[in-house]
Amino acid sequence: MIKLHELKPNKNSRKRRKVVGRGLGSGHGTYSGRGAKGQKARTGGKIRPGFEGGRMPFIRQVPKRRGKGFKGNPVKMQVVNLADLAANFSDNDKVTPEGLFERGLVTDPRRVKVLGTGDLGGRKLVIENVLLTKSAKEAILKTGGKVEEAHVAESAEK
Repeated sequence: MIKLHELKPNKNSRKRRKVVGRGLGSGHGTYSGRGAKGQKARTGGKIRPGFEGGRMPFIRQVPKRRGKGFKGNPVKMQVVNLADLAANFSDNDKVTPEGLFERGLVTDPRRVKVLGTGDLGGRKLVIENVLLTKSAKEAILKTGGKVEEAHVAESAEK
């Protein structure tokens, strides 16, 4: 059994701090690793992040996006056709964004829209929480399907 007085850290796990300014023979004498003169050699001589020696900094050269503030990368609309629904769902199946994601029809279930391209093949589907175009909604209702809690979009791409 190990005793408390026998405990010690692993070999090379504790690194000695660099001792500077202790004479020429130490290897860190004279300028103490700061180089000769200049702003960075002085006490308190810091340079703010992004400073590039007085020239126009890169961040100021890059054009900014217009509008109110910076907008991140918007979530792209995931598009699914009626033909895709017919190929992956059977009669009376619920079509949800999560279901489309599980079947590999979309890569991101946050923004999904069903377009009216293709044919449902007579399948009755229940659509939930998915954006639809008018033509897609008409086609789903025409085959006897249902649309629950979905919004109808004005155009095919928004």
